Amino acid sequence: MTSLNILITGASSGIGEALATHYAQQGHTLFLSGRNPERLDRVTRTCCKLGSTCNGQVIDVRDRKAMERWINNIQQANPLDLVIANAGISGGTGGESGNRDFGLDIEIFDTNLNGVLNTIHPALPTMIQAQKGQIAIISSIASLVPLPGAPAYSASKAAVRFYGEALAAKLKSSGISVSVICPGFIQSRMTQANDFPMPFIISASRAAQIISRGIECRKIRIDFPLPMVVAMKLVNLIPSAFRRDIFSQLPEKHSHKKPLP
Repeated sequence: MTSLNILITGASSGIGEALATHYAQQGHTLFLSGRNPERLDRVTRTCCKLGSTCNGQVIDVRDRKAMERWINNIQQANPLDLVIANAGISGGTGGESGNRDFGLDIEIFDTNLNGVLNTIHPALPTMIQAQKGQIAIISSIASLVPLPGAPAYSASKAAVRFYGEALAAKLKSSGISVSVICPGFIQSRMTQANDFPMPFIISASRAAQIISRGIECRKIRIDFPLPMVVAMKLVNLIPSAFRRDIFSQLPEKHSHKKPLP
């Protein structure tokens, strides 16, 4: 198997960590980022023990200049074959109905949308020049339906889904493939904050296997698990007024983290 240079953001936990471990076992060279130094160091050391050349960088994907410097430095010595824009945060309304935390909403959009742009665009010039490369963007099943319990999360993931699908068509002639991943509930630190039923939830390691297989096949959309995808698409067939009434009875998603000062 040919060794690839792979960059993964949000690699210190959840899907990002599972993907890093998965690709490390295959001997690829990894460039990982995260905001938590201790967790990122643990993941980096694990990947090195698995036989991968692994480099960790504590960085915030919202910092456009820092991301540009980091990725440009990588590209100069190790042109990237695959960039996985995975970093993201979750959150609900931040409190009781009518007490919406707009600071958290802004942070969610900044991380989930701008963080994706800050990750993929510094990598694209080298890929376009070489006429090869892959971009993978982690969206969510939540992008398929406007969820009132997590409006900012749902909308931000819908934005990156649309952006990624449009980018796939735009870059096709450049030899670059783009995959948009829409997972359902995954066992992770993010979903640990949920105190409501999470149907069809799967492990992060299983999600990494599905995602990597889809990326390898250069699929434009990687949606899973199938029962959850079908359920969400059926919900979209319900008239908006009835859907609103149904959704108003659902529990709100608790904030995964507090907004930064």
